[in-house]
Amino acid sequence: MNRKTKLKLIALVALSAFVPGINAQDETPVVPVGSLTAFPTIVQTGTHPQLTWDITIPESVIEIIEIEEPGTLIPKRNLVMDVRILGAGVTTYSNNRLNFIPTECKISYNGSSYNRIFYGTNYDVDQNDIVYSQEVAKDSTINFGARYYYNNSWGTWYSSTNSNHNVIALANGDTPPTTTPMNQAPTIEEFIRPYLDDDGNIDIGPRDIIYLFELTHTDQNHSGFDLQDMAVLVTFYDEVVEGDIGGGSSANDDDDDDDDDDDDDHRRGRRRR
Repeated sequence: MNRKTKLKLIALVALSAFVPGINAQDETPVVPVGSLTAFPTIVQTGTHPQLTWDITIPESVIEIIEIEEPGTLIPKRNLVMDVRILGAGVTTYSNNRLNFIPTECKISYNGSSYNRIFYGTNYDVDQNDIVYSQEVAKDSTINFGARYYYNNSWGTWYSSTNSNHNVIALANGDTPPTTTPMNQAPTIEEFIRPYLDDDGNIDIGPRDIIYLFELTHTDQNHSGFDLQDMAVLVTFYDEVVEGDIGGGSSANDDDDDDDDDDDDDHRRGRRRR
């Protein structure tokens, strides 16, 4: 073994020994992680060390979540779920400009009535804000729905249980069901761009699900059918490390409007993946 190979091997061993978390095989990682060891660590010319390595590949979301058409999520084991709003893109055109109008998003867990988790325009969206957290049980059901509010009346309610096209749940690598790739749509919203790859496919984490809503059109061939009226990111974890929010909490619950401490809790999201 030459000096260059020897130094490279020692560097790899050092990396596995001192990089935080690289040996934490008891947790499911979000990227492949592993360790490499060699014995002996000092190798003489003409001899060969014994190499031992261990690699953990992250689970994909379809290994832990079943997506039942048209968009119901069913956990395959007990998990923790965090929900974020990525964008609310319903607009009207007036005064020579596009204006965002209020949109509502709700969640139903295990057949319960729908609970509001967001109401507002795209200006009210904070993509880092966890608007809802829930410990979800194996074989339970998770559904989302949304609608807009305009001229003192509600638009049509679309949910993951009553719409085959207007609400879609997608995992990493999936292709949104639009006639034109979303990243090529002339009206693509900025909040959608970071979640699409160069081919227009979904680009999210291995344990994420993204919900896309079309709330203003039903004809899939219409140019306005772009699935950008509401976007929701759902992330699953195995257990709570700290800040256990417990079963079902929403930053938009009516009872919590005046409780600033509760709002802080909803935004912690420290989870073990």
